[in-house]
Amino acid sequence: MPDIDATVRRGHPILFGLLAVIGIIEGAITSWLVRQYQHGENSYPNSSFRDRLRFAVFTSWWTVVFSVLYMVLYLMGIGGIFTSIASHTIWLALTWVFWLAVAASITSMLGGGYVCSHSDLVYCNQNVAAEAFAWIEWIIMTFTLIAAILLGYRAMRGGGSATDRIGA
Repeated sequence: MPDIDATVRRGHPILFGLLAVIGIIEGAITSWLVRQYQHGENSYPNSSFRDRLRFAVFTSWWTVVFSVLYMVLYLMGIGGIFTSIASHTIWLALTWVFWLAVAASITSMLGGGYVCSHSDLVYCNQNVAAEAFAWIEWIIMTFTLIAAILLGYRAMRGGGSATDRIGA
């Protein structure tokens, strides 16, 4: 039987680092788009673009801050409620909903499957990139959430509690 704790010790920093990196990419793209639409020569095509891109900016930087925080606290071995399985699962579930909303709303905003060569949308490629990275982040978040739920189940079944530290 594989050593789950060793897998978690290796996997936690990798997954949370990946969440942070993709969050930085998405945050950079959407922050740039918001800046260009607000202060550039071209304004938002409609208020839907404005609201959805701003929510994407928020969700991106929210993910970066908390992913890095969880990763640093985990690597430092700091215990307590903030590094517990329950804390991870609650944050992941909330952030999973945010990313689903971001990815779906950007997809809807672009009409899904947007082809920029047949479009007059300003910053089309950047909008499509924001859509792609939002879905990538959501997929990674989904796998991470599933892992946290399974770890919580394992801890509860093994006589522990959801407040146990991840990988302990």
